[in-house]
Amino acid sequence: MVVVALVSAISGLLYGYDTGIISGALLQISDDFETGNGWEQVIAASILAGAVVGALTCSRLSERRGRRGTLLVVAVIFVIGTLGASLAPDPVTLSLARLVLGFAVGGATQTAPTYVAELSPTKYRGRLVLCFQIAIGVGILIATIVGASEKVDWRISIGAASVPAAIMFLLMLRLPESPRWLLKSDQEDRAREALERVRPDRADVDGELREISGLVHAESEASTKGWRGLREAWVRPALIVGCGLAIFTQLSGIEMIVYYSPTILTDNGFSDSTALQVSVALGATYLLTQLIGLAIIDRVGRRRLTLITLPGAALSLIVLGTFFVTGHDGKAQVPWIVATLIAFMAFTAGGIQLMGWLTGSEIYPLATRSAGAAAQSASLWGTNLLITLSLLSIIDTIGTGQTFWLYAAFNVVSFVFLYRKMPELTGHSLEEIESRLHEGRFRPRDFAQAREKTSAR
Repeated sequence: MVVVALVSAISGLLYGYDTGIISGALLQISDDFETGNGWEQVIAASILAGAVVGALTCSRLSERRGRRGTLLVVAVIFVIGTLGASLAPDPVTLSLARLVLGFAVGGATQTAPTYVAELSPTKYRGRLVLCFQIAIGVGILIATIVGASEKVDWRISIGAASVPAAIMFLLMLRLPESPRWLLKSDQEDRAREALERVRPDRADVDGELREISGLVHAESEASTKGWRGLREAWVRPALIVGCGLAIFTQLSGIEMIVYYSPTILTDNGFSDSTALQVSVALGATYLLTQLIGLAIIDRVGRRRLTLITLPGAALSLIVLGTFFVTGHDGKAQVPWIVATLIAFMAFTAGGIQLMGWLTGSEIYPLATRSAGAAAQSASLWGTNLLITLSLLSIIDTIGTGQTFWLYAAFNVVSFVFLYRKMPELTGHSLEEIESRLHEGRFRPRDFAQAREKTSAR
């Protein structure tokens, strides 16, 4: 199980590092290749285009070929993509290599949490899946530190990710296939062997196999299943909330800050070293507030935590935009601008960012859960792609401050949408959530009334 935890952590680390390293690297790449904002957007966004394809493709591949086999392929593609990007002679080759790398990123985010959850003992499952979420923040922080050093060439910093990818491949060779997938493929003997490899000697493997078999049978007998099942009217409220939440997770503006904060700051008169040091502070804030959010989310509640933090994120962007629109963006205001950026990162990373991946494993019915999670993942990556491709052009057109105000407006719309549509899922079992979908009672007030009745008893 230690190896399982390492695989989960490395896949999350690669996701955070490979998407975050471009922030500081763009400053060097623009000098080496003499690129403008257009090419910088393409280079940054190409990994996201690949991630959309990777998430959708690996969702189907993991169902047909298995979770383990898919992750082995993903690890190989990670190595190929990182080495290709680090050796790229021009921006076209660099963009294509990052497109390949993006396929691995999307595939890892889709497959690794599922594989770890299906292989883990029940009492460790939450902590092991949590390794993936925390490792994303660690990857982003490492990427910002490497970028801020200004001594590491961008080719080395990008290519370095091939080392953990190769380690992930070697670790996967030691692990068995998912027992749940093996049972779905009528390979009961191999499923038993897989469980015995990752359970203590006296564990009740037979009992766990019976439990998994029951779930697999229920899924196979379900009338609503797979991608077709997402079209059913009773499933639609979950799909709207899930994909809507994924979209607003990106429209919050966090990717604008993660990918482009050094570029935005240097374009507005900040020195390269100051801009890169700010990105390190933002990376550290991301990781710290994710840890805090994950520690309190089950006590505060998913819906409540999101609705509490969104106004803070919107206000931070309004203040930040005002600095630039009014011309108060000189050296005297640098500490205030940095403080506002950190405040925005804290409200966003510790709030809505926690929900983008979490809800995909909770709100969909069992038989459509894999397809729903893939659709939600594709919505998240697709929105991220559009933002990354257009952000610098929008700044050139309407101005830096006005762009911050635009994303503040997105946060306000997000608050209204989630207030009206997202129920409080905390404290409700997966079976109860699915039952309420069936009954057409998936609105926030329905879940609130159910909680009040339970408390009264």
